Amino acid sequence: MHRPLQILAKGLLPLACASLAACGGAPASTQPDATTAQRAAMSTQPTEQIIEPGIADQGFLEAFAKTYRFRLGHPRAIAVTPNGEEILFLRSGPRSFVGNLYAFDTATGKERTLLTAEQILGGAEEDLTDEEKARRERMRLAARGIASFTLSPDGEQIMVPLSGRLFLVERATGKVKELKSEAGFAIDPRLSPDGKRLAAVREGDLYVMKIADGAEQRLTEREGETISYGTSEFVAQEEMGRYEGYWWAPDSKAIAYQRTDTAGMEIFQIADPGDPSKTPQTWPYPRPGGKNADVRLFVEPLDVEGASPVEIQWDRAKYPYLATVRWSQQGQMTVVVEDRRQRELVVLKADPQTGQTTPLLTETDAAWLNLDQEMPRWLPKGAGFLWTSERSGQWQLELRKPDGSLDHVITPEGFNYRGFARLEMKPAKAIPPQVYVYGGDDPTEQHLYRIPLEGGEATALTTAPGQHTATFGRSGLKVISGVTADGETTYDVIGALGAARGQLKVTAEAPAFPLKLEFVDIEVEGVGALKGAIQRPRDFDPLKRYPVIVHVYGGPHFQMTTKVRNSYLLDQWFADHGFIVVRMDGRGTPARGRAWERAIVDDFITIPLHDQAEGVKALLARFPEMDPERVGIFGWSFGGYFSAMAAMQRPDVYAAGAAGAPVADWRDYDTHYTERYIGLPDGEAGAKIYDRSSVLTYAERLSRPLLIMHGTADDNVYFMHALKMSDALFRAGKDHDFLPLSNFTHMVADPLVATRLYTRIIQFFERHLGQPTPKASLSAKPGGPA
Repeated sequence: MHRPLQILAKGLLPLACASLAACGGAPASTQPDATTAQRAAMSTQPTEQIIEPGIADQGFLEAFAKTYRFRLGHPRAIAVTPNGEEILFLRSGPRSFVGNLYAFDTATGKERTLLTAEQILGGAEEDLTDEEKARRERMRLAARGIASFTLSPDGEQIMVPLSGRLFLVERATGKVKELKSEAGFAIDPRLSPDGKRLAAVREGDLYVMKIADGAEQRLTEREGETISYGTSEFVAQEEMGRYEGYWWAPDSKAIAYQRTDTAGMEIFQIADPGDPSKTPQTWPYPRPGGKNADVRLFVEPLDVEGASPVEIQWDRAKYPYLATVRWSQQGQMTVVVEDRRQRELVVLKADPQTGQTTPLLTETDAAWLNLDQEMPRWLPKGAGFLWTSERSGQWQLELRKPDGSLDHVITPEGFNYRGFARLEMKPAKAIPPQVYVYGGDDPTEQHLYRIPLEGGEATALTTAPGQHTATFGRSGLKVISGVTADGETTYDVIGALGAARGQLKVTAEAPAFPLKLEFVDIEVEGVGALKGAIQRPRDFDPLKRYPVIVHVYGGPHFQMTTKVRNSYLLDQWFADHGFIVVRMDGRGTPARGRAWERAIVDDFITIPLHDQAEGVKALLARFPEMDPERVGIFGWSFGGYFSAMAAMQRPDVYAAGAAGAPVADWRDYDTHYTERYIGLPDGEAGAKIYDRSSVLTYAERLSRPLLIMHGTADDNVYFMHALKMSDALFRAGKDHDFLPLSNFTHMVADPLVATRLYTRIIQFFERHLGQPTPKASLSAKPGGPA
């Protein structure tokens, strides 16, 4: 998930996502009215010929796929050296996934190529294990070549993992040294805070190497095949946003690590249907109500003869989820644990010597708690810590005393806090400590603000409509990244005192056509204004009435409507085929306060579907160029689930649906995501919630054309979901289209397959919704501008 913010409860994403929702509420009537029946008859009679509109850019899909949606060529993984002399970052070519390492000189503004994968490997092919591929998938990382790097604390050396091998690079000279090991492929390699050691997970065990002589120590020894050390479990990676499974002590003299035991968990297998001779991949998977991985936390001293690992103690029966571990430079080891329903979490101060923990803070929520992986954030010398909470009804940033009690709220009342960026204790002479945060009144935008640590007015540092983030260095130098509503993407280098130092170069291709994009507020009675966007064809004719495609996600923790222009490129291509494309965010989506988001508790679909359907009706009444008889809906992941539900439950609004990687039954999704929103499937009440949340419950109601698409190797929403949905429809005697994407995961990055996929989707809607028609040929509709 794209997430510049760290407040999250990770899950499904559009066209590359991971978690979904469930359906609830009383079933709609199964007796269609005359209008519904007429539209059903019309929409299920396919047209033989697909009309190729002249305005649609026929080369767009190839460019869209080969540029990874025009993302390739942008700087990423930006890091500022400690002295602020250089900024390091990764960047690929405009049509290459292979990243290279670059350095930007902040004094001269010049850029140099520091390192390439080809230099290191001599042109040899990369080799990744299944575990590393899965880890990158869950991080939504499609990069190859140099995909990540770690800068040493003094800034003099860079550690680069490549093809399972580790290389140390002198930043000044570019000299490369391989850190060789006989222990196996390195997962999550990281340097110690003093830069003298390297830790990595190899074949399920944690190893530590001394940089000077290459001596390697195996810290753990797996007791069995179900046990691993140093890596986070599936739900931590997929749903909590925690990818680490070990943590260095600030003085580099000890290391904390996670022990994971998957014994007793169900084993899911992913086979390659195109090659039955291949051995299936096997993964332990936690279905709702079933067994999770057993997670424990240990601290092991280094270079202490006879020392044994110390287990960090907490009530694991009550709080089975290890959500966050922070071992800061201020010396405070802090862990955040939560109960299985995620309605209570506790912040614990841990003693690494004894393993004893002391509760600092308990958060509760009657619906669920969102995780903020940036918190807690300790002040120097343990003088207190920053914390974020929604207990007031909206996110707020707080300063807590060392014992966990509230000192004061930092963010001003009414401030729409979106995430933490930096704590600056000594910004400049005579300036008090400051915090940098993300926020903004408009939920479609995100801006960088500065607020005094003692509280006070928030000063906006970005103003252009769009989404802005920042990367800070120790010296106060920062890179402010801006993706704006007008299509501009910049990476501005700003000095500690605010002087511009230049920009990081972008080599990405620019889209070949402009957007016909309009942002709108959509008033829904009893709800308020939904944030939405409308895209018309570039050759829009106000004298015609157009079929409509709703591009939907509709689930938790993701917004479809943001002022990031390039996210609407595919929608414009759809529109240019003779459609009006709309998207909107109803209740259950973030950035609108706790009540807005928590409206979906114990019911994934009823309220979101109500808001989307009523939003469509409001648009139809307002814009007569939209044809109410020809509205389609399309989405991926949670959006795929939503599209299938919309086609089945609301044929009065939607005439066709295209569902990508949809969850069919929430009993087959993972524990941490599903149980957060709709609880456990235990007992009669739980079974009813899961039943009304299941697409399978409504299969016999389908009266609209439905296209189901799914990757056979998906390890997020497993392919069985699409199979179960198709089987239920088949048994109910309901025609539908089914497109398996052979050996693809939840992300579809292959340019050819992506091109064919989007072509198939637009042809589906052309077939079932048709082309624009003169307004005079349809019944007049009052209201709205011409």
